[in-house]
Amino acid sequence: MLIDTHTHLETFARGGTLEATLARARAGGVEAMVTIGTSSDDWALYRELATIHRGFVHHTVGLHPCSVNERWEEEIAAMPAFWEDSRVQPVALGEIGLDRFHLPKETAAAERAFGWQQDAFRAALAFARERGCPVVVHSRGAFAECVALIDASGVDWKRVVFHCFVEGPAEMETLLHRGGFGSITGIVTYTSAEAVRQAMIRQGLDRLMLETDAPYLTPAPHRGKPNEPAFVRHTAEFAAATLGVDFAKLAQTTTATARAFFDLV
Repeated sequence: MLIDTHTHLETFARGGTLEATLARARAGGVEAMVTIGTSSDDWALYRELATIHRGFVHHTVGLHPCSVNERWEEEIAAMPAFWEDSRVQPVALGEIGLDRFHLPKETAAAERAFGWQQDAFRAALAFARERGCPVVVHSRGAFAECVALIDASGVDWKRVVFHCFVEGPAEMETLLHRGGFGSITGIVTYTSAEAVRQAMIRQGLDRLMLETDAPYLTPAPHRGKPNEPAFVRHTAEFAAATLGVDFAKLAQTTTATARAFFDLV
């Protein structure tokens, strides 16, 4: 049985396909998943799904860097209420981080947007340090800046995962040195992703976590189609072959690591 540690169920819920998607995930050997918050637009939905599907669907609250704007402080201020909910609480803060890829083309606008991202990331990390909760980091084109801000925040690195790790073994070494994690998506199955494969090998089975980032980043053999949590099995099978371990061992180990990291019960 597997855990999809990073998926976005909003697309399925709002499209009327959630129940079928969850049924396929169960049939495919997924025992749990974490649906990841990106802004206040999806936090309440994910809380509801985690309440309805308790133990199978877990949720996080976070402000994706591409959702950061001049009103980011209002979003951060609304986060604590979700940890005060007596029904079901988030299992992590995230996804939060930095993204240079989607910045505006105009230089001044890009600098302003990236400044907001940095400020929002600092504020969210401060909240995570106060709560002592796991942190799910989005880093695109800003790995060094993310590491520096986490270092400065005082957040326990053992509670940090860089989701959709797309860097190489040197960057993975940076995380390992600090005690952090990198989770692997279907990108690892792409022929162009040798650096990601080498990073996964460097991290090793004992620290590996798997994710779909659905509905994005569909693994082979379904590349070109919308991704979904059931497809985490393809990534797991590929990872097992790459690491030279049997599938059952990989499933058992990655599931245990995910449960420990997110405190899943």
